[in-house]
Amino acid sequence: MDSQGRRIVVCDNGTGFVKCGFAGSNLPDHIFPSLVDRPILRSNFISANIGKEDIFLGDEASQLRNILELSYPMDNGMVRNWDDMIHLWDYTFGANKLNIDSKECKILLTKSPMNPNSNREKLVEIMFEKYGFQGCYISIQAVLTLYDQGLLTSIVLDSGDGVTHICPVYEGFSLPHFDCSFIDCYYSNICFLYDY
Repeated sequence: MDSQGRRIVVCDNGTGFVKCGFAGSNLPDHIFPSLVDRPILRSNFISANIGKEDIFLGDEASQLRNILELSYPMDNGMVRNWDDMIHLWDYTFGANKLNIDSKECKILLTKSPMNPNSNREKLVEIMFEKYGFQGCYISIQAVLTLYDQGLLTSIVLDSGDGVTHICPVYEGFSLPHFDCSFIDCYYSNICFLYDY
């Protein structure tokens, strides 16, 4: 909680999984797949306005993945489908997971080092205008990893489901002009190559 007693939500939206919870916890309260799935329509007529009841999210989407059309809102650490990402945030902040009133909370979001400013601006716009959070802070994952270890300066190797970064951090600030991203060297690609 902050000094006024407001809860602080922490949300790490990864390519493969969403990790979410509250500041002060050692571990995320919820970890679930970053999946938005829709039933496969076997008709020539496909509605352009699919209702929310026709969308499966997170754990439920993962369980039904064989009969649904899979959609990952994030690709290589960046949001590629904002509409599906909003469905995933509705699921995250709603009764299914965190069950919060976003107007009574602040939020800390993570981002990959090479995420463009336009994505960050859109993210903040959605958090304030759609969800009404009282405050929003976006930090690079590598910097938060060092804070967790009580460090301010180091080189962080961050390998997720969609991208791997080598990110130098000096005195709590990432050095983006030295950041290296390896798009083809990440968890799900390695599992596919070695048939895990």
